[in-house]
Amino acid sequence: MHWCLCMHLQHAFPYLAGDMRNTTKLKQVLLKYDIDLSMDDDGQMKLSIIDKMNGDITSFENPSYSWLISKAHSHFSKQVKAETTIIKKIKE
Repeated sequence: MHWCLCMHLQHAFPYLAGDMRNTTKLKQVLLKYDIDLSMDDDGQMKLSIIDKMNGDITSFENPSYSWLISKAHSHFSKQVKAETTIIKKIKE
């Protein structure tokens, strides 16, 4: 199943970078992660992404929603690239 998800992501989003709307970034992140978004009394937001395959949690904090989404998408892109590289090596 993990291989299928990585191959799906690789083919569905070959560009994984560049200027995109936050909605597009969020949709891509949601393919691989569940998210939790919260805000404290001072306006500091916390975005936690939980990997759907292994349960790993990564969190980002910032008062800017756009910054949080960009950071989560950057993390997503790096993870997909790393997983795709591993799969290619296994297939060789």
